[in-house]
Amino acid sequence: MNLHDDSQPPLVIAGDPDEPAVRFVAAMNSGDPGAFDHVYEDGAVLVPVPGHPVTGPALAAANRHLQSFGLPIEARPRHAYVAGDVALLVVDWSMRGTARDGSAVDLSGTATDVVRRGADGRWRYVIDNPHGTA
Repeated sequence: MNLHDDSQPPLVIAGDPDEPAVRFVAAMNSGDPGAFDHVYEDGAVLVPVPGHPVTGPALAAANRHLQSFGLPIEARPRHAYVAGDVALLVVDWSMRGTARDGSAVDLSGTATDVVRRGADGRWRYVIDNPHGTA
């Protein structure tokens, strides 16, 4: 069963070429923990484990943990619902392969994320929930 309409191009929020999921992937795949500095708003929330939101240093640590695998993450925006400067994103993502420590990694999900457009016109994550409804 194909849940995606592959005939439609990936969504770009309000025509913005600096779309947040693309910037998140670039930050993750860069291997540089500092690359996330402009992906999230101050005080943003990440839910790395369903039911356990984190912010601040714990958010940064969770992203560094994923980066430590040394594997690329892939993301495909499915939906973007925009209301002014706030948007709800639905994004399919995956990270698969052999981590630096030799362990097999097979992570995937459908994220439900909230982003906000800042005064500079860039969209940043306010809530990053990679496990969607879980």
